[in-house]
Amino acid sequence: MIMMDPLDILTSFLKVHRSWMERSEEMNQRAIDLFRHLEEATREEFPHLLASELPREEKSDASEIFLEYVRKNAKLSRRFHSIFSDWQKGMVERSKDLNDKDRQRALFWTQQVINALAPANFFWTNPLAIKKFIETGGGSLTQGFSQAWEDYSRGDYLSRITDEKAFKVGENIAVTPGFVVFRNDLMEIIQYEAATESTHAIPIVLVPPWINKYYIFDLTPQTSFVRFLRDQGFTVFVISWKNPTAIMSDVSFADYMFTGVLKAVEAARHICKVSHVHAAGYCIGGTALAALMAWLNRKPGTKGHLPVADWTLFSTLVDFSEPGDLGVFISERSVEATEALMKMDGYLDARYLGWIFRILGSDSLIWRNFVQNYLYGATPPKSDMLFWNSDSTRLPEAMCSFYLREFYLHNNLAKKDVLSLGNRLIDMGKVAQPLYAVGTQLDHICPWRGTFRTCSLLKSPRRYVLSSEGHITGIINPPSDGSRRKYWAGEVVQPEDPESWLSRQEEQRGSWWKDWTAWLVQRGSTIQNPPTMGSGKYPPLERSPGIYVTEN
Repeated sequence: MIMMDPLDILTSFLKVHRSWMERSEEMNQRAIDLFRHLEEATREEFPHLLASELPREEKSDASEIFLEYVRKNAKLSRRFHSIFSDWQKGMVERSKDLNDKDRQRALFWTQQVINALAPANFFWTNPLAIKKFIETGGGSLTQGFSQAWEDYSRGDYLSRITDEKAFKVGENIAVTPGFVVFRNDLMEIIQYEAATESTHAIPIVLVPPWINKYYIFDLTPQTSFVRFLRDQGFTVFVISWKNPTAIMSDVSFADYMFTGVLKAVEAARHICKVSHVHAAGYCIGGTALAALMAWLNRKPGTKGHLPVADWTLFSTLVDFSEPGDLGVFISERSVEATEALMKMDGYLDARYLGWIFRILGSDSLIWRNFVQNYLYGATPPKSDMLFWNSDSTRLPEAMCSFYLREFYLHNNLAKKDVLSLGNRLIDMGKVAQPLYAVGTQLDHICPWRGTFRTCSLLKSPRRYVLSSEGHITGIINPPSDGSRRKYWAGEVVQPEDPESWLSRQEEQRGSWWKDWTAWLVQRGSTIQNPPTMGSGKYPPLERSPGIYVTEN
C-alpha cells in the first residue's frame, strides 16, 4: 500500500469522498449548483459563438473566421474551467471530519488537477497555439513534437524549463575569479580574489544548499552575489558540495555540519588570520549552519569566543512546523517510501527532487513550459536562475533519511535538548550570536512565516528581512535602478508573531543586499590589506569553479 500511494494522494481524496457520501442531500445540491452555473455560462456565451464580430474586411478571410470561433470557444472553456475549479475546491474545503493535514493535501492535489486541465494547455482551446500553427504551416507543432520527443528520450517528462545549451559553468556562469583552496571527500572551498585595494578584516563564508550547485551565489556577472560582496570590499569563501554517489550513502547530516561548514569556517579564519567569520547559509545549507551554531554554543567555556561572529539565514527553516506546500509530500508513509527507494541506489536521485520542486510551482515550472515548448514550438528561455534550478544533485541516503525524519516529521531541531549531533544536545535557545534572517513572500519551499519562527527560538539580537518574490528571485536580488522589487527590514522584539513584526515595518524599494552589508559592517568594520590567496595549510589547488561543480 505504501508504494501504491506513497504521497497519500488517494487516501486524502477518499476521505473527502466519504465525507460527502454521508451527506447525500447536500452533495446533490452541490451537483445541481455546478450544473446551474455551467448552464448560465453557456446561455451567456452561446449567442456570441454564433454571431461574427469581425471587421468587414476580415469576414472573407477563412483563417480569421476560424480563429474567431476558436477564441470564443476558448473563452467558454475558460469559464467552464473557472466554475469547475471553484466547485471542486469548495468540495474539499467544505468536507467534514478532515484534519488540517488531509485537507491541505487534498486541496494541493486538487489544484494540481485544476492546473493541468487549464484550457491553455490544450491545442484546440489555445487560440495562440492554433494561430501559430496556421502562420507556420504546422511548423510550430512539428517543432513542439520534436522538442517533446527530445525531452522524453532523455527522461525529462516535465519539459525543459531553460535552454541548457546557453550556459556553461566556468565560461558564462560562475566566472568570478577565485581558487579552490581546500578539497575533501564532501566539498571544495573556493576563495575569491579581492576586487578592492583594501578589504574588511572579517571574511564571509557562504554555505549553499547541497540540493543544487554552489553557483546560485555566482550566476552571471550581472546577478552574482559573490561579485557584489567582493565589490563591497569583503573577502568571500563559498562551499562547493560534491554530488554524492552510491559510495557516499552513509554520509550524514552531521558530516555536512562538521566536515563541510565547520571546516570552511576554520579554513577562512586561518587564511584571513582572524578569530571569527560572518557565516551565511541558504535553505538546507542554512539549516546546517543553524544546527552548527547551536552545537558550538553548547561547548562549555566558549561563550563569546566562537569562530562565528554572526550568522545569516537565507530562506531557511529551523522550525519545520510550518513547511508550506512542501508539507503535503511529508508523512510517515512517504518517508518510508523514500527510504525504500534510496536503498536501491544509496541516494535520492536528483530527478525526484526536481519533480517535487516543479510540482510545487506547477503553473510556472510545468505548464507554462509545456505550452511554450510543445504547443508553440518555442525554444526554452535563456535564464541563469532556471539553468541553476535544473542542475540538481543527489542526496545521500543517511543524510536524507535523517533530514526528513528529524526535521520535517518530528521538528526536533526546534525542540530543546531532543536532537543530538556530534555528541551534543541541540538547543537553539543557547545561540548567543546576532542573526540576520531573510524570508521571501512567495516562497513555496520555505514559507516566510516559517522562516520567521527561527527568531522565536533565539534570545540573541535578531534582524529579519522579508523580500518580495520567491525562493530564488527573492534572495538573488542585485541592486538595480529600475528594480520593482521591495523588502521590509527591522529588528525582532521578543515575543512577536510575523504579522505584528510586518505591521511595524516600512516598505522599501530595491534590493536588501545593501541592508545586509551595512549590518555586517556594524559588526566588523576594520579595514586591512586583502589576504593572500590560500595559505601554506590551504594552498590554491586550481582555479574556480573547481571540479565538484562539474560532476553529474
